[in-house]
Amino acid sequence: MGKFVVKEAKDGFKFDLKASNGEVIASSQVYSTVSACENGIESVKTNSVAEVEDQTVEGFEELKNPKFEVYTDKAGEFRFRLKARNGEIVAVSEGYTTKANCLNGVESVKKNAPEAEVVKE
Repeated sequence: MGKFVVKEAKDGFKFDLKASNGEVIASSQVYSTVSACENGIESVKTNSVAEVEDQTVEGFEELKNPKFEVYTDKAGEFRFRLKARNGEIVAVSEGYTTKANCLNGVESVKKNAPEAEVVKE
């Protein structure tokens, strides 16, 4: 089972969603308070059931929020971001060399986030 790890950052607090093997699946922005960070975690739990909008395909269908957006970054790596119902980005992935691995990351968020415990480091 995955877990959300809350930790202090330079200017506040952030979280990583980790899979049961300890790998980071997704990370948050930096929040100014622990409470705001915990709200971000709740948003990921709630919105992790979202559909995937694959922005790597030409003429992709734009989906309503919440959604996972799969895209390529400037370095040509595949990434995803989870957007909440209000359009805010609540979690982002690291770069993946293949789209298949990126989509596996999305599936891992869907599987791990809803029941993940929250721990503070």
